[in-house]
Amino acid sequence: MSPTLDTSVSLVRNATLLVTIGETTLLVDPLFASPGENPSIRDTPNDRRNPLVPMPDIDLSYDAVIVTHRHPDHFDDAAKAELDADVPLFCQPVEADAFVDEGFTDVRPVDDSVSFGGVTISRTPARHGHGELAEEMGPVSGFVLEADETLYLAGDTVWYEQVERTLERFEPDMVVLNGGEAQFDHGEPITMGVADVSAVREATDATVVVVHMEAINHCLLTREQVRSETENVHVPDDGEEITL
Repeated sequence: MSPTLDTSVSLVRNATLLVTIGETTLLVDPLFASPGENPSIRDTPNDRRNPLVPMPDIDLSYDAVIVTHRHPDHFDDAAKAELDADVPLFCQPVEADAFVDEGFTDVRPVDDSVSFGGVTISRTPARHGHGELAEEMGPVSGFVLEADETLYLAGDTVWYEQVERTLERFEPDMVVLNGGEAQFDHGEPITMGVADVSAVREATDATVVVVHMEAINHCLLTREQVRSETENVHVPDDGEEITL
């Protein structure tokens, strides 16, 4: 019998991750632009151009790509240009045609669950903010990856009942949360803040990892705030790996 391989998450930058589960490595939400190459997110508390920080020196080897949603801090023009056209690319069904139109030839929309490289990939609900603003942000998704262990990528969401139900349904070993408490000049935050992270921490025994901070102009919550105001939560630096 072959040994069980470690499940690991390497933070590249923002929500860009390299996730290894079983024998398969997945690149999640590629943001490849150089610092300042992309415009700032509009109607937000500052107007710094994005991304705010460079890519770390990290080996970007992967078997397939997952894009949780097509907002430019999760899939940008630099990634579109750099990714191989024939890379297996998993996405929301509503966004599949956009990838095909851009020339990707192996687009695999995930309605419920699909299999790839010994990994079951399931799409899960997410809510990108509160009230009408969440509706304006358009459809977003999380993804659960299952092999010997189970990893839940919550995506751009706040804490709400569907996140709790996903935790109950899949009982993940590791949960990756998009923090940063991203904000516009109006309305409530559209990604997780300290209270959201703490709610997830209380709802699961999984290893909890928080990313999506200090790279995009409208993400105001810092790593240090999350580290100091939560307990038993991993907050990796760019280029850092968290292993189960």
